Amino acid sequence: MHQIDNRPAIRRVLIITLLLNLFVLALKAGVGWWTGSLSLLADALHSVTDSASNVLGLVTNQMASPLPDRQHPYGHQKYEAIGAMGIAAFLGFACLEIVKGIVERIFFGGQLVKMSAPVLWLMLIVLGVNIFVAFYERRVGKRLGSNILIADAQHTMSDVWITISVIAGLIGVWSGWQWLDLVLAFPVALLVFRSGWKVLQENLPWLVDEVAIAPEAIQAIAMQVPGVINCHQIASRGLLGRQVFIEMHMIVDNQDVASAHQITEEVENLLEERFQPVRVVIHVEPQAYQSDQISF
Repeated sequence: MHQIDNRPAIRRVLIITLLLNLFVLALKAGVGWWTGSLSLLADALHSVTDSASNVLGLVTNQMASPLPDRQHPYGHQKYEAIGAMGIAAFLGFACLEIVKGIVERIFFGGQLVKMSAPVLWLMLIVLGVNIFVAFYERRVGKRLGSNILIADAQHTMSDVWITISVIAGLIGVWSGWQWLDLVLAFPVALLVFRSGWKVLQENLPWLVDEVAIAPEAIQAIAMQVPGVINCHQIASRGLLGRQVFIEMHMIVDNQDVASAHQITEEVENLLEERFQPVRVVIHVEPQAYQSDQISF
């Protein structure tokens, strides 16, 4: 099957979100410095990871071509998974920074935050930009089947909750409740950790070649083709919806190579129709061969 290279579309989205994240970063850092708010400065630090994630995504996107070449006969798509893992690492770093800020404020305190209505309006603008980026990236990422965009959207969504927490804390500070910002920092740290863990769970199986499709499901489809006597030693790897590689051994009810080839072609077509895109390798065994070992 002809594979579509979505990298230009993904790169365009990453550039747009990078510019928006840089705008948000500058706004948070400026307001944080102006008000003396540690929570805002910590939030700006988290936005640094947003921009770094976009840059990382652009680098890996350039390298993650789905098309094979001589040096990479299985394509280059794992570069994108590596980029997503990098985003998970950035999320972990942001979580540690939040926890560090909480501990420092508990034991060492901090200066009073200067609050005003313009500060809240600026933070609402930041919140609106973050929400737009998160939903925009997730929508395009699902449409293009891009792990890097979906992971980055998850990252930005964690920033949305952090910004909401910061706004609530600033409102509390304005009302005289200096402790509210500190209390809200704990669930924010948990949200950041959860986002990173989810990205890790979604991409690690791809990198370690975890089974992509249950061998029983592949066998059931292959056995639908007339002439297939048995298929065994079935293996699969990859990611459904992106690219799956399937290998199997098969016994067919035909004496000549041409007929056996026709049967394997029908099996490949059925698997392609069900799990596209896939690349299938079938090893035909002699009819006298026997095996009940579905998988390795």
